[in-house]
Amino acid sequence: MPGCFKKTLFALASLISFVSFILIIVAMGIPKWMTGKILCKTGADLVNATDPELIKFIGEIYYGLFRGGKIRQCGLGGRRSKFTIFPHMVKKLNTGLHVVIIMFLCVAIFFSLVSFGFCILNAIKVPYRAIKGPAGVCLWNFLAGGFVVLAVTSFMAAVKLHHLTERIANFRENVFRFVILEEHFEDSFWICVASATAHAVNLLLIPISGIHFPKIKTKTEEVNVTAEDIMY
Repeated sequence: MPGCFKKTLFALASLISFVSFILIIVAMGIPKWMTGKILCKTGADLVNATDPELIKFIGEIYYGLFRGGKIRQCGLGGRRSKFTIFPHMVKKLNTGLHVVIIMFLCVAIFFSLVSFGFCILNAIKVPYRAIKGPAGVCLWNFLAGGFVVLAVTSFMAAVKLHHLTERIANFRENVFRFVILEEHFEDSFWICVASATAHAVNLLLIPISGIHFPKIKTKTEEVNVTAEDIMY
């Protein structure tokens, strides 16, 4: 049976793995990976809008992995609309990269659950196989955190290199053209970063569980028995 200190560390590691699992699911469900301001360039050019008048042509956009929405400002007031990435919009995006991001997060969810299960196992008993012990737990946490990092990096590449926000903003816009003024990574993105950080914390906790602290031994006094003691 593992000691109390080891049980506590693995119980904490299992809790962190489960929290990471929840964080990834929440991040995938919230449509707030990115927000930004979009300028209706066609409308602004038609009326030769100057700086004070440009506010009438600046709208907003937000989106996640599966859905989003935007406010179009083309001089006639704001018009709200919502959209879904699948199945139509994905054709205009970099389909392979977008699907890979989702796959990375799904794999990270799987390894987070595996890490959770193995942490519980190590908190209850000492596994006889190394892959089920601390080394295995470290491996699963490394894989889970690594896939989250890959997903976050891929999303950044889609935004910065493949102009994801601009592609989404101009989806099915036949008359007006929108340009991106500002972009900000939002809640879901940072939740994924927090998930990867949680697995990094586990990678620090697990090796600590293997530390063997020296036991404090009490020095017993030696009893000297003499001949006189025996007589009495």
